[in-house]
Amino acid sequence: MSDFTMKKDADGVAIITWDCPGKTMNVLNGQAMQDLDGLIDDALADEAVKGIVITSGKKDFAGGMDLNVLAKMKEDAGDEPARGLFEGIMKMHEGLRKIERAGMDAKTNKGGKPIATALPGTAVGIGLELPLSTHRIFAADNPKAKIGLPEIMVGIFPGAGGTTRLVRKLGAMAAAPFLLEGKLVDPKKAKAAGLIDEVVEDPLAAARAWVLEAKDADIVKPWDQKGYKMPGGAPYHPSGFMTFLGAAAMVHGKTFGAFPAAKALLSAVYEGAIVPFDTALKIEARWFTHVLMNPSSEAMIRSLFLNKEALEKGAVRPAGIEDQSVKKIGVLGAGMMGAGIALVSAQAGMEVVLIDRDQDAADKGKAYSASYMDKGIKRGKATEEKKDALLSRITATPDLEQLKGCDLIIEAVFEDPGVKAEMTKKVEAIIPEDCIFASNTSTLPITGLAEASVRPEQFIGIHFFSPVEKMFLVEIIKGKETGDRAVAKALDYVRQIRKTPIVVNDARFFYCNRCIIPYVNEGARMITEGVTPALIDNAARQLGFPVGPIQLTDETSIDLGAKIARATKAAMGDAYPESPADDLIFWMEEQGRLGRKANAGFFDYDDKGKRQGYWKGMQEKYPLADEQPDLIEVQERLMFAQVLEAVRALEEGVLMDIREGDVGAILAWGFAPWSGGPLSWLDIIGTPYAAERCDQLSEKYGERFACPPLLREMAEKGQTFYGRFNPGAEKAA
Repeated sequence: MSDFTMKKDADGVAIITWDCPGKTMNVLNGQAMQDLDGLIDDALADEAVKGIVITSGKKDFAGGMDLNVLAKMKEDAGDEPARGLFEGIMKMHEGLRKIERAGMDAKTNKGGKPIATALPGTAVGIGLELPLSTHRIFAADNPKAKIGLPEIMVGIFPGAGGTTRLVRKLGAMAAAPFLLEGKLVDPKKAKAAGLIDEVVEDPLAAARAWVLEAKDADIVKPWDQKGYKMPGGAPYHPSGFMTFLGAAAMVHGKTFGAFPAAKALLSAVYEGAIVPFDTALKIEARWFTHVLMNPSSEAMIRSLFLNKEALEKGAVRPAGIEDQSVKKIGVLGAGMMGAGIALVSAQAGMEVVLIDRDQDAADKGKAYSASYMDKGIKRGKATEEKKDALLSRITATPDLEQLKGCDLIIEAVFEDPGVKAEMTKKVEAIIPEDCIFASNTSTLPITGLAEASVRPEQFIGIHFFSPVEKMFLVEIIKGKETGDRAVAKALDYVRQIRKTPIVVNDARFFYCNRCIIPYVNEGARMITEGVTPALIDNAARQLGFPVGPIQLTDETSIDLGAKIARATKAAMGDAYPESPADDLIFWMEEQGRLGRKANAGFFDYDDKGKRQGYWKGMQEKYPLADEQPDLIEVQERLMFAQVLEAVRALEEGVLMDIREGDVGAILAWGFAPWSGGPLSWLDIIGTPYAAERCDQLSEKYGERFACPPLLREMAEKGQTFYGRFNPGAEKAA
């Protein structure tokens, strides 16, 4: 059965309906593109057809393109993948341009047939690029629908004419948020911005009525008319020159040159704006091909789209376990983490019992949700009714008896094994025997905490990142005795709150913190060596990290770092590696410089908490070196400090799936998204080079950079991580 079907009614309107069999969302594939092209040819050639409406048989219009189409273009081209991509993209352009011109005469712009799109709901990616090639877009008044071009978020840009059409339609400045930021908006905001034309109750009826009344002049796009001028000015126009100059500065300011797709998009827009429309499409196709041939693009698509989606759909969920959706959840501890967990759980429709030591503390935790909803009301994203409904689902109390009937408990009390053990015993005496108990600890091994439980097979770690409502990742930790039902329960809960899960085996610091700590420690070590703090942080930002290690330490608090160091040293004893980074952190703590929360840390702050520059007092204890290191050297130290821990986590079985290693790194602490994650980055640079660089770094800086045996073995065999450990591939010996 075809994804596109067509019916011609008695009034001469051809309705083309997009409805992918067996899928909840329409996604464009190669065969569907051919089918649509054939239906358009049929309708244009039929004299009885006066106009065409393209719509969807689902509640939404379309969610984008099947990215396997692009992979097949490369594969089919054999030794010339770039040529295959370019020709395949140009064929797509030709099909959409045929819709846009609709059979009209090339010289007179007359004789064409009006083509409209009726959007019942969400239309993103190719789901908007296709409508943009039609003559009028009607969308349902559906506030839940999202409209936009989010391709930049997964390492590419709109390459099916969306970039060229949107810039010519809106101008470079107005198009920038949708192209360079991947902004998605509801239909009314899309109309206000100029992305679509009408918001109506019945888009199909409105579109059908319009095509029956449309005149020749109604279907000629502005850029196909004589005298067309780009809104805001083309690059050679004085105002346009300033726009493009500002856009270049904005892109570099936000990406630091680390994301190839943004630069390529801007190049396509700039070059395309000074040539005729059809030439601009070729330029867009060339830059799109350029991005797709960059290994960064492949890695980003794999991690941020394919792998992320697979994990969210249950790729690592234990087989044979029935649905474990949470109905009533108990949250122990109403501090910042507990309050955030209560909020996202209530948002997902669960009944929440929020526990703290007294009523005031519990109420304060519930007030966090009230404050969050108040901010949403001010921004027009929530209502008083929704606020009341959400708050009615949260019971704030010190009474543990209220936990009866819970099917999931998440403990978020003080990070102390004794306190957690006491709470575990008290609560397990009250909750049902089949209730799963989870700890939100960020550093304490789950297996040790489970010793306080009478049902260790139902004890698991569910590690949130702060702030809970904003962070996308949740790290699920299996203790030695954790059973499959507990894992399934945790995964189903994370699905309910619409976050991305990774599942790892128990070990100190689990996976994410295991990699984050070496990152911040390497930055601190460099300070003790006399490296300029600005060089350290900016080196990281030029790699695509949202913040550098020095700033990150200030944001998370310096005394937290000191506390973790002391606890780890106490647990490891003589095995704990002494580090100059600890000396620096302990010294900063002694100085009372605890970070942003104290308005004094590695940075100076004004009275309003705004950073004023790096604290020069550091140099009194750690003077700046006369000769500063090379930028690449600093960057590689920061990168290898993290990726080697990811390799060791995989080697030791903490990581069970490399997809989780890459997705987790990007979502948890913003690991260089352009790289696709630490293991993808090693594939990009090659395991032979990585092993060689490890030897050089370890000789110069110490054993922390020693090449892990797994990496050494893979280097000798010339293997890649996704070649060896990809879930769909046979694991090499």
